[in-house]
Amino acid sequence: MPLLQFDIARTLSDAAKTSLAERVTEFYTTEMATTAGHVAVTIRERDPTEMHLGRAVDGPLLFLDAEIRRGRSIDRKRAFALATMEYAAEELDIPDENMKVVFTEHPGSAMMGVDRVGGEWNSDE
Repeated sequence: MPLLQFDIARTLSDAAKTSLAERVTEFYTTEMATTAGHVAVTIRERDPTEMHLGRAVDGPLLFLDAEIRRGRSIDRKRAFALATMEYAAEELDIPDENMKVVFTEHPGSAMMGVDRVGGEWNSDE
């Protein structure tokens, strides 16, 4: 039951936002070995003065805070992060130096919807 929260220092069209959400959901389900029905994505456009990164170069910034269930390997998380950043570089013109992905891991029971409380992740999902 991940919550993938993007902050981006530029304006995106509705189509670009939809595409970002759809592609990131696809990357997440593939790389993290799960289904799409519970993947939540937010996209917040920010004024460039509201975001800072020490290594940044000219161009917009993009940060992803990925709130996920604990249990995935570093290799799975890295593959998802790289796929997401590659997409952002190619489709949204975000310089590589201007992106950051942070994972926050939670027990499955800390992630819930109206109809369920999450369980622990396992590789059989």
